[in-house]
Amino acid sequence: MQSALKSGKTFAQGRWARIVPPLVLVVFWQVLAVALQSRTLPPPTEVLVGLWQELFGGDLLFHLGMTLGRVAISFVVAMLVGTGLGILMGSSRPWDRVLDSFLILALNIPALVTIILCYIWFGLSETAAVIAVTVNKIPMVAISLREGARAVDKNLLQVARVYRLSRRDTFFKVYLPQLLPYLFGSARNGLSIIWKIVLVVELLGRSNGVGFQIGNFFHFFDIKGILAYTLAFVMVIFIVEALLLRPLESYLNRWRT
Repeated sequence: MQSALKSGKTFAQGRWARIVPPLVLVVFWQVLAVALQSRTLPPPTEVLVGLWQELFGGDLLFHLGMTLGRVAISFVVAMLVGTGLGILMGSSRPWDRVLDSFLILALNIPALVTIILCYIWFGLSETAAVIAVTVNKIPMVAISLREGARAVDKNLLQVARVYRLSRRDTFFKVYLPQLLPYLFGSARNGLSIIWKIVLVVELLGRSNGVGFQIGNFFHFFDIKGILAYTLAFVMVIFIVEALLLRPLESYLNRWRT
């Protein structure tokens, strides 16, 4: 019994815990596709073939690059503005009261409405596309960081005052490290939300990007193409998580261990 529990714990802590679930999903998808024999559910082998063809013989890299550029710009701006608003609201009750209603309003306006209004006000341009995505994400970042700012240990800030740390040192060495879990949680949530909104933005008003291509595939009922482009983008997000976010989080949180 103890050996079984030990092996289960080892599995949960190892890399296989991250690899096996997606493999199980792919196997289930393959079996279901073969059993149904439906044009609306191509097997993963066909999707991989389509991805390979688009990668080396199609326009996948171009459209993927355009989408990632919009995602990167919107993500950086939304994180900076949202973090600033969240810290301001979490550390100042008067500002929290003033901005709370606007924050709730922004959170509850449908993303589609914001996208359409931006296209009407600013035209079918890159600027409108980036503004639409950024505006949709800022309130979510602000909410998360506001809660983080409220949870900051005030005793540590008092210790910093006693030792006469400068405002810069207090912020970067005492205040900001306590916000890191909220920052990374917001960043992960931001990536998952932003790329979905970017696809809608591209579908409605751009002439390139993954969303634009998925719209074209939809018109021709090309399920394989839709899944191939989706898989390509998901793989990019996994790479960003594994090579950027997770190592950066471990490095910045090394003081906790």
